[in-house]
Amino acid sequence: MGASWRTTMFGIISGLMIVLAEAMTAFDSDPKTNPSIPEIFAGFALMGLGSTARDNGVTSERAGIKR
Repeated sequence: MGASWRTTMFGIISGLMIVLAEAMTAFDSDPKTNPSIPEIFAGFALMGLGSTARDNGVTSERAGIKR
């Protein structure tokens, strides 16, 4: 896996913020507001992308992709 801790951390935090913000709309006092399903999927996609992306400063050899 070519993931780096920086991209993993920021990808998961960014995606989690989107998912939590949308989930909080389900629990507010206004019954007319609903969470946006596409935004929730986008948050999960961002978490997945962040966990598999590699930092620019990480070489292929260091990431274990190339020998």
